[in-house]
Amino acid sequence: MEDGVEGRDGVDGMGGVDLEAALHAARALVLADLSARGVADAEVVSLVEDAVAQRRWWVQQWPEGVGFVAGLIAQDVQDALLERYGRWPLCPRCEEPHALAVEPELGPDPHWVCESRGTVVAPVGRLGA
Repeated sequence: MEDGVEGRDGVDGMGGVDLEAALHAARALVLADLSARGVADAEVVSLVEDAVAQRRWWVQQWPEGVGFVAGLIAQDVQDALLERYGRWPLCPRCEEPHALAVEPELGPDPHWVCESRGTVVAPVGRLGA
């Protein structure tokens, strides 16, 4: 690959990471969590698609952030759901309803955390496991 032009091997000039593969993987993780909680209807999937499109632009501006897109898309969808439907995903471990948080807020290997207990509930994409 030369001059940042995508080659036939799928490398796109961002340190060997395929942007589209990272975005599709992040999309799949968030959809898995939505499905696990029974909220992956067409309107919610559209929210995921909007978040992916916005983060595509973001990571094109900051290629070093490609490893962070899964957590960011999860947060974007969580924010969009809060505005339209309410808190998601709810903590399965506490009696008092509250949403889980994504940690790290900006970093690799995001996971859902119960902030009340300070415990990890599941990696993003594994709420149903």
